Amino acid sequence: MKIRILGASGGIGAAARTTSILVDQDILLDAGTGVGDLTLDELRAIDHVFLTHSHLDHVAMLPFLLDTVGASRHSPVRVYAQEATLTTLQRHLFNGELWPDFSRIPSPAAPFMGYQTLPAGAAITLNHRTLRSIPVNHVVPAVGYLVTGAGGSLAFSGDTTVTDEFWRTLNAIGDLRHVIIETSFLDADENLSRISKHLCPAMLAGEIKKLKPGPQVHITHLMPGYEDDIMREIARHIPQSTPQRLMRGKVFEL
Repeated sequence: MKIRILGASGGIGAAARTTSILVDQDILLDAGTGVGDLTLDELRAIDHVFLTHSHLDHVAMLPFLLDTVGASRHSPVRVYAQEATLTTLQRHLFNGELWPDFSRIPSPAAPFMGYQTLPAGAAITLNHRTLRSIPVNHVVPAVGYLVTGAGGSLAFSGDTTVTDEFWRTLNAIGDLRHVIIETSFLDADENLSRISKHLCPAMLAGEIKKLKPGPQVHITHLMPGYEDDIMREIARHIPQSTPQRLMRGKVFEL
C-alpha cells in the first residue's frame, strides 16, 4: 500500500495545498486543494473518497473532481463520511445552486457520485486495505482514519483538538507505524486553538503523551507562513522525539 500526501497545509499560497491524501491510486482521504495537482488519468482512477468532516479546506476539490472526470468514468465515485457530513454536502454544496447535484447527474440511476454513510467507529475493507473511522473533537462532527495494509497501519487525525478516543484506538493497534496529527497555530494563539478546536504546540505535547511509544509522528495542517515557528515550538515541547513536519509529496509504503 502506497500513501501519498497531496496536501498538508492549513491554508493556501505559494506551494501550500490543503489536506488530501492518496492511498494507492483509487482512494482519497479528504479532497483539499492538493487534488488539483493530479493528472487527468490520476483523477479518473479515484473510486473512493473518505471525508473527515465538512469544512471547505477538506472538500473543496471534490466538486471539481466530479465535474472534470465524472463523464469519462464507468462507475460513480463513492463518497464515505458520517451522516452529518454527507447531509452538509447535500444541503450546502451539491444542492443545485452552489454546485450541481452529482448524486443525480446525469441521472439518478447512473450518477457521477454516490454517498455511503460510514459512522464513527465503523470500518470498511477495500481490496485488502481497511479504513477505520475514529471519532475526534472538532467544531463540526469529525473523524480521523486508521488505514491498514499488509505492511502496517497509519493513523490520520483530520482536524481535532484535545481528544481521548483517537489515542485509545491507536494504542490498541499493534502494527501502527505512523501517526499524522494536526497542529494549526502557535502557542500565542492557544485561545484561538481552543475556540476553533484545533491544536497548538503546547496542546499537542499533552496529546502525544497519550500515545504509546513506537510510531513516528508527523505534523499536518500548519498555517502558511508560520510552519517553521510552529515546528520550533513543537521541538521545545517534545525534545526527546520531535515529530516531523508532513510535506506535500511525502510517500509512505505499508
